[in-house]
Amino acid sequence: MEANEIMMEVNVANDTLSNPIKRKQYDIPMGYHVSISKFQIGNEVIVNFHSASPYRGRIGVVDVEPVKDIFRYWYMVRFDSKGFSTVNRFAEEELSESK
Repeated sequence: MEANEIMMEVNVANDTLSNPIKRKQYDIPMGYHVSISKFQIGNEVIVNFHSASPYRGRIGVVDVEPVKDIFRYWYMVRFDSKGFSTVNRFAEEELSESK
């Protein structure tokens, strides 16, 4: 390899690693950032106010084991009100631990 080609590869690698968005796009398919879910069945959670959901600000209970796709964990959250239950799906970043 010529020095010019090596420098081009180094620059591309540096650009990828120094940019948080590009770094995440690189890491996730490689299997990095494999983590455990933040909430488990039975945990009380609150829907964050920045969520677009009509349930924002409401407290619910994680109903089933979370499902992980390539980017995040998804949770089925049950809300009980006036004798009725509804279940909705939320991404992990839309939920916080209920105090």
